[in-house]
Amino acid sequence: MRESTVKILDDKDMEFVETLRSLGVPRNVATLITFLANVDEASSREIEMGSDLRQPEVSIAMRTLRDNNWIEEKEIKREGKGRPMKVYSLKAGIEEVIKHFEEEKLHESAQAMESIQRLKQLIST
Repeated sequence: MRESTVKILDDKDMEFVETLRSLGVPRNVATLITFLANVDEASSREIEMGSDLRQPEVSIAMRTLRDNNWIEEKEIKREGKGRPMKVYSLKAGIEEVIKHFEEEKLHESAQAMESIQRLKQLIST
């Protein structure tokens, strides 16, 4: 049997997750981003153990990260038979991820302000 260590999220990481969630980021996506920002690379199993997410939650969150081109995925052959193991790393820097959410919120805010201005125009005519 081999021994391995897996990093787990601490209180500061959980605050980061909760702050992402306050921006409307789903819990599993926020947790996955936070976990990957703290490791060089990790297998799905390591992500599950370290982030306390279930396999389906990891898969769903991974789709969001792929869609945004934030994740790098590579396969590592295992000894003997069996499928290669996939290992993931955050391709985008955490600053780039934060910038994405900043731009998203600025856009939403601008749209809301346009709607408010339109309402003002409609009541004044």
